[in-house]
Amino acid sequence: MAESVELPGRLAILPFRNKVLLPGAFIRIRCTSQSSESGERSSNVQVSTSDAHKVDGKNPSEVIHWHNRGVAARALHLSRGVEKPSGRVTYIVVLEGLCRFNIEELNTRGPYCTAKISPLEMTKSGYFLISIFYLLTCLEMEQVEQDPDFVTLSRQFKAIAMELISILEQKQKTGGRIKVLLETLPFHKLADIFVASFEISFEEQLCMLDSVDPKVRLSKATELVDRHLQSIRVAEKITQKVEGQLSKSQKEYLLRQQMRAIKEELGDNDDDEDDLASLERKMQNAGMPSNIWKHAQRELRRLKKMQPQQPGYNSSRVYLDLLADLPWQKASEEQELDLKAAKDHLDCDHYGLVKIKQRIIEYLAVRKLKPDARGPVLCFVGPPGVGKTSLASSIAAALGRKFIRISLGGVKDEADIRGHRRTYIGSMPGRLIDGLKRVGVCNPVMLLDEIDKTGSDVRGDPASALLEVLDPEQNKSFNDHYLNVPFDLSKVIFVATANRMQPIPPPLLDRMEVIELPGYTAEEKLRIAMQHLIPRVLDQHGLSSAFLQIPEDMVKLVIQRYTREAGVRNLERNLAALARAAAVRVAEREQAVSVSKDVHKITSPLLDNRLAEGAEMEMEVIPMGVNSHEISNAFRIASPLVVDEAMLEKILGPPRFDDQEAADRVATPGVSVGLVWTAFGGEVQFVEATSVVGNGELHLTGQLGDVIKESAQIALTWVRARVEDLKLAAAEETDLLQGKDIHIHFPAGAVPKDGPSAGVTLVTALVSLFSQKNVRADTAMTGEMTLRGLVLPVGGVKDKVLAAHRYGIKRVILPERNLKDLVEVPADVLSSLEILVAKRMEDVLEHAFDGGCPWRQHQHSKL
Repeated sequence: MAESVELPGRLAILPFRNKVLLPGAFIRIRCTSQSSESGERSSNVQVSTSDAHKVDGKNPSEVIHWHNRGVAARALHLSRGVEKPSGRVTYIVVLEGLCRFNIEELNTRGPYCTAKISPLEMTKSGYFLISIFYLLTCLEMEQVEQDPDFVTLSRQFKAIAMELISILEQKQKTGGRIKVLLETLPFHKLADIFVASFEISFEEQLCMLDSVDPKVRLSKATELVDRHLQSIRVAEKITQKVEGQLSKSQKEYLLRQQMRAIKEELGDNDDDEDDLASLERKMQNAGMPSNIWKHAQRELRRLKKMQPQQPGYNSSRVYLDLLADLPWQKASEEQELDLKAAKDHLDCDHYGLVKIKQRIIEYLAVRKLKPDARGPVLCFVGPPGVGKTSLASSIAAALGRKFIRISLGGVKDEADIRGHRRTYIGSMPGRLIDGLKRVGVCNPVMLLDEIDKTGSDVRGDPASALLEVLDPEQNKSFNDHYLNVPFDLSKVIFVATANRMQPIPPPLLDRMEVIELPGYTAEEKLRIAMQHLIPRVLDQHGLSSAFLQIPEDMVKLVIQRYTREAGVRNLERNLAALARAAAVRVAEREQAVSVSKDVHKITSPLLDNRLAEGAEMEMEVIPMGVNSHEISNAFRIASPLVVDEAMLEKILGPPRFDDQEAADRVATPGVSVGLVWTAFGGEVQFVEATSVVGNGELHLTGQLGDVIKESAQIALTWVRARVEDLKLAAAEETDLLQGKDIHIHFPAGAVPKDGPSAGVTLVTALVSLFSQKNVRADTAMTGEMTLRGLVLPVGGVKDKVLAAHRYGIKRVILPERNLKDLVEVPADVLSSLEILVAKRMEDVLEHAFDGGCPWRQHQHSKL
C-alpha cells in the first residue's frame, strides 16, 4: 500500500448501497450498462444511504440519500464482457480503498456524479493526502502513537488479532500473509483491513468509516474483531457438541443438530408455533396430578432430545398426546336431580320394567342426598331386544352425564382392557382409557356391553382384568399398561349388560348388582308397539298416520302369529315390512302425479262434489324431490292404508306360529311339552320318545349336552324301577326294554341343548310312551328330577312362564320350591295360567295326564 497519496480536489463518485469500501480493502464490482456509472447500480454495487445530502437524480420522483463521507479508490483491474444471449455489455472492476474524504459539494449533473472533497486521512510522513487543508503534522502523528491509551489499544488489538490469525491458520492455512501485515502496517490502517475481512452490518461499516480519530477507530475495530473471534469460538463449540452426539447411523442429521444447537445457544426455544411447545402447553392445561405431571415432564424432555426420524419419536409423541387428552379433572356438570323428571323420562323411553325403573330411581335418590356416594355397578341380564342398552343411556340422560358404550363381545385379549405395553410395536391403550379420551370427561356413564361374551386364551383373561375396573376400592388407581400411570375410574358409573349369567366368572359377578330383564308379555309388546315402535317406524320410512294405520288387533296378530320372542326386535322388523309396503304405494302415487303446465286432474268424491257445487278450487302442483311432509300434504286427500289380516298374509307371508301347534304335536303317546331357558328368553321344548325292536339301548338325538343326556338316563332308570307301580307292563313282563330300543329326540336338532330342567319332561314322555296315554296338550312342565323321584327347583322360571303364555299354554307344572319366583311374573300372565306345583314325580304325572296318573286310572278301572 502506498505511504502517501495525492488526490485531486474533485472526484468522480460511484455510490454503493449497503456496502462500504474501507481504506486498504478490495472490492469487485460488476456494471451491466453505462447507466451504472451515472447512478444506476447492479446487484453488487449499491448506494450508501444517509441524510447528509439530498439531491434530485434523473428520476424526479426518486430521492437519494447521500452519506457525507467516502473512500478514495483506485482501479486495479478492468475487464469487459458480453452476456449471452441478451448481448448486454458487462464491466468487472476491482477497486482498492485508499483513504477517507469528506464531501464538500456534490454535483449530480452529467453522465456521472462528481464531488468536491476534503481529505480526512493523514500519512506517517506528515503531509496531507490532498493538500487543501493542513491538519496534522508528523510530530502530531508520532504524539498520537505515543499516547498511552493508543498504546494500550494497540496491544489489545494485536493480541486479539494474533488469536484470530491462529484460528484461521488452523482452518484455512492463510495466516502467514496476515501476520506480515500485522508486523509492518500501522495499527490504525490494520483496523480497517481486519474489519473489512469479515461480515458486519452496514451501520457498523458506516461507523467504521466515520471513525477518523485513530484511537476511536482502533477501539471500534478491537470490539468488532473480538466479537468475530467469539462467534468463531461459539461455532466451534456448537460443532464439537453436535459431533459428540452423532453416531454412525445419525450423521445424516448433522444440519438439523446444528440448527438445534444454535437455537439453544441463542435461547430461542420458545417459538409459539413450535409443535412441542404447543404440546407442552396442552399438557399444562390438562390438570394432571403432580406425580403424573412429573412423569410427563420427563417424557417431554426425552422427546425434545430426539429427532423426528428416530424410531421411538412417534410412539413417545402419541403417548404424550394421550396424557394431554385424557380428562384428568374435567367432568360433566351434573344438573340438579329431579326424581319426578327422571321417572317421567324413563317412562317415556321404556314401557313396563317397573322393578328396573324403581332401582334406577333409588340410585338417583341416593345421589341426590349424597353426591359423592359410590354407586353400584348395575348389570342388566336379559334376552336381546328388551332394552338393556337404552336403559343405560337413559341413566346418563337422567344424571346429565355423557354416555360411552364399550362392546366386549368377542374380546379375548387382556390388553383390550389394560392396554398394550409400550415396548410392543403398534401398542395402544385399553378400551376404557381410549373411551375416556373420546368422551372427554372423567365421570361418564360407561356401558360395558355383552360382558358375558368375553373369552380367554393365551393372551390372558379380560374378565379377570375387569375385576379391578369394577371394584370401587381398586379402580381409583386403575393402571393401564400403555398409560403406565394410575388413572382414577371411581367417578365413572359402570353399567354392564349380558344375555346370560352363567358365562360370567363368579368373582366378576360378585362385583355387580344383577337386575334381570326377562322379557315382555304380549300385552306389554302391544303397548310398546303402539306407543314407541309404530311412530318410530313411520318416521324412519318418511310416513305418517295419514298414509299407514295399523290397528291394535292387527298388532296383536303380528305378535301372536309372526313373533315369539322375549324382546321386540322381530316385532319391529315386521312393522317395518308393513311400512315399506306403504312407502311403495306412496311412491307410486307420487309418480302418478303429472308435473307439467297442463291442468292436473285429481279425482276424488270430495273434489267432484265441490266442483259440482261450483266452488272455486286452488290446485297446487307438488314437484318431484320434495320431502315426506310435503308429500303427505299433497296426498292427504287420499285414504290411508289400513292394515288388515289379508294384507298381513300378503306382506308377511303365512303365519309362522299358531295356537294348535302343541295340540297337534302331542296328539300321539310319547310326546310331552317342556319349558326351557335360552339366551333369547324362555322357549317351549317338545320331547318325543318311541320304541323300536332292539337290544334295550337308549338313543338320544337333538344336539344334547352331557347334563341332559344324564337326565335322560335317570328318567329311564326311574321309569324302569317303577314298572309295577305305574302298571306300565303286563304281569309276566319284568323288563320294559326287553327286545326294545328307546329313542328320545329333542326337535330343532340344529340348536344345541343342555341343562337339568328337562328331567320331569323326559319321565312324562316315557310314561306316556309305555302307557300309550296322551299327555295333555295344554300343559307344559319344567323341573329337575332325582333318582328317587324328587322334583328339584330350577332357574329362569319367569322366562319359562312367559314362554308358556306366548305359546298359548294354559297349565304349567312347576317344582314346589319355585313358587316364590312367581312374584316376578306379571299378574295378567298369572291370571291366564293355571300353576300346578309338584314335590315328587308322581305329582307331575298326576297333573300331566287327563284323569290323573295312568296307574291310578288302571286301579280305578279294576275297582
